Formats: sequence, C-alpha cells, structure tokens
Amino acid sequence: MKTVLTLLAMALFLSAGSAWARKPCEELRQEIAAGLDAKGVKNYSLNVVAKDAEDPRKTVGTCNGGSERIVYERQTPARTEAVAKR
Repeated sequence: MKTVLTLLAMALFLSAGSAWARKPCEELRQEIAAGLDAKGVKNYSLNVVAKDAEDPRKTVGTCNGGSERIVYERQTPARTEAVAKR
C-alpha cells in the first residue's frame, strides 16, 4: 500500500512540474516580471525565444510546452530609455 501511495505522489509531483512548461509565454513573462518588480529589480528585459535558439542571456522560465523559453537581461538605465522611446 505504501508503494502505491509513493508512486501516486511521485506521479502527481512530476505532472505538476510539466504544468509550468505548458503555461502561455506572455502569462509566465508577466508573473516573472511581477516577481522581479516586487524585489525592486529595475532596468531589465524579459524576452521569449525559441528553445533551441543560441542566446547568451539567462533563461528564467520555459513556456508553451517547453518549445520556448524566457530570457532575462539586465540593462543600463540609458539603454532602457532608448528601448522605451522606440
């Protein structure tokens, strides 16, 4: 009986992890941005890129079933203003 319960618990745990990867990218990007804003992080960008794209920026999340990922880049204040003016 303990074995069955353990296997069931493991299955639920593993399925919950894949649920994060199925989240739409824009929704996850907004959640990550809210968390960074709450911590007082300023001057950053979050972009969605393909899973296999070579990108030196830090990956902070995966979305759309793992086919895409969200990357984080810290920006200088001058660059942030230039991006905002576009």
